[in-house]
Amino acid sequence: MIEIKKVSKAYRKNEKVIKNIDLKINDGEIFGFLGPNGAGKTTTIKMMTGILDIDEGDILVDGKSIIKNPIEAKKQIGLVTDNPDMFLKLKGIEYLNFIADMYEIEKEVREKRILALAKEFGIYEVLGDKIQSYSHGMRQKIAIIAVLLHNPKNWILDEPLTGLDPEAAFNLKNKMKQHAKANNAVFFSTHILEVAEKLCDRIGIIHQGELIFVGTYEEMKKELKENASLEELFMEITKRNEKNS
Repeated sequence: MIEIKKVSKAYRKNEKVIKNIDLKINDGEIFGFLGPNGAGKTTTIKMMTGILDIDEGDILVDGKSIIKNPIEAKKQIGLVTDNPDMFLKLKGIEYLNFIADMYEIEKEVREKRILALAKEFGIYEVLGDKIQSYSHGMRQKIAIIAVLLHNPKNWILDEPLTGLDPEAAFNLKNKMKQHAKANNAVFFSTHILEVAEKLCDRIGIIHQGELIFVGTYEEMKKELKENASLEELFMEITKRNEKNS
């Protein structure tokens, strides 16, 4: 479970880019985080994972504060960023072993997991190549495998489907469902509204740094338009917020 408690962030004095966000991502659910470009999705994710400092409030991961107990909190998180350009000089297998070392995964266990996941995501044959030679989609795949390798309780995925081929996207969506079904939390940002509509148990919409809606797709339809698609509801709720701001 991840709890975001009245969190704010400002890059300049008195100019908050994240404004008093209060949100709980429960165990056993897939939570979709939606918003226009520049709305604050990635900034929020960077605070959730300790990459950016929090100006106000706190974030708890399974009860552990990302501010007071960052190491313990981060051990419970698996992060896939929207820009998978990491450790490009390493070979794929070197990177995965580096991650396995950090999380103290035993040799026999890691070997089985790497073999199974690399074959499932179709990159087993290139594990001996440097990551800098990979396409964007392949880099995304190895970043996902690195998260699955240590099987953290809480997945935080920032636009994880970008660049993936249809088979890899299908596999990842199934793994997200399985992870949530095992009473774990999955938090992911996406701009693909059709995926959010079909995959998420709940969604949150952030706009201009404010969380303007949290709930199920059905709850949003009741509040706005009974038979509208998520895309139509998303457009209506963000336009409504612009008028009120």
